[in-house]
Amino acid sequence: MTVPADALTMRGMKKFILIGAILGLALSAGAQQKNSNDSDEEEMSNLSFVVLKDYNGKPVRNAGIVMHPVGKNDKQENGGIELKSDLEGKASFDGVPYGKLRVQVLATGFQTYGEDFDIEQPTVAITVRLKRPSGQYSIYENHAGETDKSSGKEKPPDTPPPHN
Repeated sequence: MTVPADALTMRGMKKFILIGAILGLALSAGAQQKNSNDSDEEEMSNLSFVVLKDYNGKPVRNAGIVMHPVGKNDKQENGGIELKSDLEGKASFDGVPYGKLRVQVLATGFQTYGEDFDIEQPTVAITVRLKRPSGQYSIYENHAGETDKSSGKEKPPDTPPPHN
């Protein structure tokens, strides 16, 4: 397939590369399944995900679910797969090798979720509950209960200007 160079934006290139990586992994997983007569074959798992909003339990559609293998010393290895959740917040992938797997879930308007899982069963179901973003702490604001280093007195919290 030939694609004009000017048609590939940075985002388009990432998608193009990601699709190629997924196809390559799917083909290698299929090749491993065909060689099931080998006694030293790596065990594989079927993963299913459900991504929900923490505050109401409703599904999060189009969430990015990124899976990376984790090697020695909990170091993330090269490669990985990205899935997208469907309208029901679900996604699945067959052929994940047993071992430690790092899962990150990203969705617009939610905190990024990340956790490592030990994949040791033929079927693993993972439910992720995404939280709303929380406020960031700024050293440039006055916070209730803090003391002013120069005077030793408690600082009053910042108050927004009155609206007219």
